Amino acid sequence: MSTATLEERSLPSRWSDKALRQTAGYFALFICLGLITAITGPTLPDLARQTGSSVGDMGSIFLGGGVGYTLGTLWGGKLFDRVHGHTLLGGAHLAAAACLAAIPAVPWLWLLVVLAFCRGVLEGLVNTGANALLLWTHGEKVSPYMNALHFCFGLGAFVSPLLVARVPGAWGGYRAVYWAVAAFSVLVAVSVLLMRHCPKPREKAGKDAGAQGRSLPVLPVLVAVLYLFAYVGGEISFGSWIYTYSLTLGVVSAVGAAYLTSAFWFSFTIGRLISIPVAIRFTPRQVIPGALAGCLVLSALMLFLPPSSALLWGVSIGLGLFMAPLWPSGFTLTGQIVPMTAFVTGLVLVGDSLGGMVLPAMTGKLIEGVGLDRLAYSLPLLVFGSMVACALTYVALLFLGRRAGEAPAASAAREGAGH
Repeated sequence: MSTATLEERSLPSRWSDKALRQTAGYFALFICLGLITAITGPTLPDLARQTGSSVGDMGSIFLGGGVGYTLGTLWGGKLFDRVHGHTLLGGAHLAAAACLAAIPAVPWLWLLVVLAFCRGVLEGLVNTGANALLLWTHGEKVSPYMNALHFCFGLGAFVSPLLVARVPGAWGGYRAVYWAVAAFSVLVAVSVLLMRHCPKPREKAGKDAGAQGRSLPVLPVLVAVLYLFAYVGGEISFGSWIYTYSLTLGVVSAVGAAYLTSAFWFSFTIGRLISIPVAIRFTPRQVIPGALAGCLVLSALMLFLPPSSALLWGVSIGLGLFMAPLWPSGFTLTGQIVPMTAFVTGLVLVGDSLGGMVLPAMTGKLIEGVGLDRLAYSLPLLVFGSMVACALTYVALLFLGRRAGEAPAASAAREGAGH
């Protein structure tokens, strides 16, 4: 009796050690993803000189990377349900590090686009895999870990431009930064490859769990895709275009616009950090309404008040804080409604990749297409609209979640009546 008791007490400890190592590996992967993602923007002029291209031509890098990222997200959804997750995750990140290391040595723009596409595919695999495996590791208690995972991405994205700015040309400049990030990525990839135990999806209880796992809950998945599409589109649009928007309006200088952009991403990273203890105490159903309300109020202020430096600073810092928990909380809420296999995870994350491509492109066209008298409404209108769409899809997710919870209860009642 005492032996059994000791075994029961030691088993959770061993599993928690495995979960801790796995979680640390996923966090390190997302720091690398943030470093890799944010390294391109500050080095665009250098890459343009390297390939003999104009800075305008370098936009094709983002297009190639975005298409690859979408494909990688879709393929990852299928692959992680079929193969050993850590082998695929570590191998994909190792290949992404190789692509990153090759970028500073490429003399042709077309080859740079090919590398961006390949790197995008691999990053999509890593993004899908890390989110899915973290969800499978922690199950219903994943919310604070999911917030921490995406804080790690923000941390990497914040540090990467600082590295580019601080490394002098005598040390290799931007090339040295690319190679240093690639070397760190190799170390992280190898550590993930050495993990033997791999979590599996936890199916919801039921008398036919296998059939449930094979069926695709189309409507909740579609709503979750739209939620991430709207949110990521608003986030990337604001973060990518606030510099051009504020500078074109003439309310800040070029240096001020750069600091404004940094302030948004810094507050976004701090918001992700704050959201970790918040997620421990509150559920996604409690966090999302407050965050959305803050985003709606701030984007409405930007839409209806005359543009000024003080307004843009306040809105940038506030939006960064309130936007921060919306992605991980929405993804966690989806996992509470539908069984999150890797395939379903990949489908949901397509909303992320499409929103990051489509809405920022629309913002650019909107800013270019309107006159100076209407310019003040361009970016705020798209951000406000994306937050409204995000709120509507959140309400739809709640409704579908209640229906999903009521269906098993009704089925159990019918079975009880039959007996």
